[in-house]
Amino acid sequence: MKQGVTKTNVDILKKLLIFSVVMFAFGYALVPLYKKFCEVTGIYELERPDTLARHIEVDNTRSISLLLDANVRGLPWKFKSLQTSIHLHPGKLTEVMYEISNESEEMQIGQAIPSYSPKNLERYLKKIECFCFSKQELQGKEVKQLPVRFLIDPEIPGDIHTATISYTFFNVKN
Repeated sequence: MKQGVTKTNVDILKKLLIFSVVMFAFGYALVPLYKKFCEVTGIYELERPDTLARHIEVDNTRSISLLLDANVRGLPWKFKSLQTSIHLHPGKLTEVMYEISNESEEMQIGQAIPSYSPKNLERYLKKIECFCFSKQELQGKEVKQLPVRFLIDPEIPGDIHTATISYTFFNVKN
């Protein structure tokens, strides 16, 4: 009986070891699979500014007027862009600042959701840094300035001269 139990334990140990190796290999293979998935579906990974600058040339012959909008829903916050509009050249790395303040005495958590006009702008907008990538936590009466760093791809259609980026903060319950 004792030898049968030991053989069963060794068999289970072998199966667990093989399973662990297979799961490690699967996890290791997920990185290139994710990159290929992003490439096929058009979901782009974040690129570093120095990488973008090497791949995209600034089109100084064109100028786009970009309107910046800020809204809040369900939070006692004030939220605004420090610039209401800017003019930029496609391909030029640009930074705009937003300011957010918690008007209440209590800590609040919010998440910004972006929207764009015209609708196809998101295909040409390449964000490097954005507060919309993560939840924002503000203590009572706290004020923060939040940057957005981006560029608009020079491949944007030539008939687009004005665009809008709008962020709306929504309440996030813990």
